[in-house]
Amino acid sequence: MPRRRRSLLGGSPRLHHRVYCIELHPAVRAAARFRRQNPHARYDATCLYVGSTGLDPEIRFENHLRGHKGCPLVRTYGVRLRPDLFADFPAMTWEDAVATEAAYAQELRELRYAVYQH
Repeated sequence: MPRRRRSLLGGSPRLHHRVYCIELHPAVRAAARFRRQNPHARYDATCLYVGSTGLDPEIRFENHLRGHKGCPLVRTYGVRLRPDLFADFPAMTWEDAVATEAAYAQELRELRYAVYQH
């Protein structure tokens, strides 16, 4: 079982990480790293980035756009946050967020989205 982080004051694990989705411009399909993760994506599929963060997703999106600890694909092709795709996720531990991010990216691919996640 993974070790859970505890707050500085002790007690229960810190549940402040969230999974989030960003819509990417369709031109992202030209990026080799995007194509490698989506070799069979339909041409009309919506392109997304899935990540996890300990920040508010809006602040994290702004950080991506200005290049602060962000994914270059989001900086170049990021269009908007897609809260309709992540609002139902509760706050969780870092470990749970990382696992959920990967699983959700795969689930979105199965729903015919083209998804970049790292």
